[in-house]
Amino acid sequence: MVRVSNNLVGILNFITFLLSIPILAGGIWLSRQGSTECERFLEKPVIALGVFLMLVSLAGLVGSCCRVSWLLWIYLLVMFLLIVLLFCFTIFAFVVTNKGAGVVVSQKGYKEYRLGDYSNWLQKRVNNQKNWNRIKSCLHDSKVCQSLIDDGSNPPVDQFYHEHLSALQFFVL
Repeated sequence: MVRVSNNLVGILNFITFLLSIPILAGGIWLSRQGSTECERFLEKPVIALGVFLMLVSLAGLVGSCCRVSWLLWIYLLVMFLLIVLLFCFTIFAFVVTNKGAGVVVSQKGYKEYRLGDYSNWLQKRVNNQKNWNRIKSCLHDSKVCQSLIDDGSNPPVDQFYHEHLSALQFFVL
């Protein structure tokens, strides 16, 4: 039974190691080729994630294949901390955005969102001019509102009011 579990951990960590290589390569590519502020903002976290995944998977791979118990304990501790961190992040995301349900506007195809509907922390982040410029740059680069443009002309007002807009499209407009 021990041999099967060690082999399974080794195989999973080998796959994770292989997946960390394109993540790291993508981060390096962003650092060299990233031209927009949004891409430059992502380069360091992507590189850090790639290196982190590579190191953790190497620890699990070497620990399971070579039966190095202290590496397996470190691997187990890091995996436990990752699960706790993911759980905390999920709770944080719900707390920050839970009040932002929006209000239905009659005869319109969208909900009306106000910044006051969200938590104070998020309001301060969005109201900060430096943060807003980054957010706006990423929204512009991703062409969130491209679906509203029809052959270079804007839709009539009546049609626009009945469009089903996402929250991002509504905020950008």
